[in-house]
Amino acid sequence: MDDDLVRELVPAAISALCRRGADFASAEDAVQDALINALGSWPDAPPRDPLAWLITASWRRFLDQVRATDARRARELRVADHPEPGSTPSVDDTLQL
Repeated sequence: MDDDLVRELVPAAISALCRRGADFASAEDAVQDALINALGSWPDAPPRDPLAWLITASWRRFLDQVRATDARRARELRVADHPEPGSTPSVDDTLQL
């Protein structure tokens, strides 16, 4: 991958993600992850529209991260709603046959 191409694409991709609603740090992380993927996918020649590819891949990574964070928070809230474990009764209250 050409260094000049990367210098051109990265700011444009981060800017596009920020315009779509991502905060700067999350957009930057998503673009960096997509660039790592691009290094494996673009060994000899970049796609026809490298900026579109990078924006699409970055946006998908951003959405995956948002979904994972939301799911984690939902799990934490469900756990927080459970009562604290307490002592068990010393009397067996099962039905006798």
